[in-house]
Amino acid sequence: MKQIMLITDGCSNVGESPVMAAALAREDGITVNVVGIVDYGTIGELGSIEIAEIAKAGGGMSQLSGTEKLAQTMQMLTRKTVVQTIQQAVNREIRHILGDQSVEDLPPDKRSQVVEVIDEMAETSPLQVALLIDVSASMKPKLAAVENAIRDMMLSLGARKGESKLAVFHFPGHRSGEDAVLDVDWTVDLGSARSIFQRLAMRGATPTGPAILKVMEFFRYGTLNRNGHGLWPEESYEREGVLGDSVI
Repeated sequence: MKQIMLITDGCSNVGESPVMAAALAREDGITVNVVGIVDYGTIGELGSIEIAEIAKAGGGMSQLSGTEKLAQTMQMLTRKTVVQTIQQAVNREIRHILGDQSVEDLPPDKRSQVVEVIDEMAETSPLQVALLIDVSASMKPKLAAVENAIRDMMLSLGARKGESKLAVFHFPGHRSGEDAVLDVDWTVDLGSARSIFQRLAMRGATPTGPAILKVMEFFRYGTLNRNGHGLWPEESYEREGVLGDSVI
């Protein structure tokens, strides 16, 4: 199972529509969940609308969260969407065998058995989560909470029975036209991140749609730049890598 966990305050303002990008991700079998850390007032309202639309198009869930409950929100969304993805697959199989029925239509004893299987699959199925973090200028006061939430999420994923892989990205990058930066390649060593957001350079633009498309490309090809050789040059890590000097 593949997920993008987008952490943003909404209001993208550069490049392709993030709603369109999320829909394309869904077509690629990637669920897009969105955790919104929005501000008050009109900007916050507009950001909230965009956040909900991105998640809906990406087949995932959205949740607005204050910084104090951010870690709990991220863990909850990941868990719920894993169960939802498995339940959708089980419902398809049930309909294939029994016609128009779903899990809810089964007799209570059969339904409880199926629910147990869904819960077990949610705990044991392989999972890939790509964290995509908005580091536009408006997110600056919220990043300390994001850092702590990511650490907690790593511990939560590490407690699953199934293999959990995590990759971390932020957007926008330091250079012009750098829509997303890979900070941590796929890793199963989820508890080893020690120092997140070192020397992170905040930017004004919010290219959410292009960043989602870049992460889709990474899922497909293992790189953000198909014409390059994998990761961005070491120079970008030295200047602004989300994990800086961390060893993963």
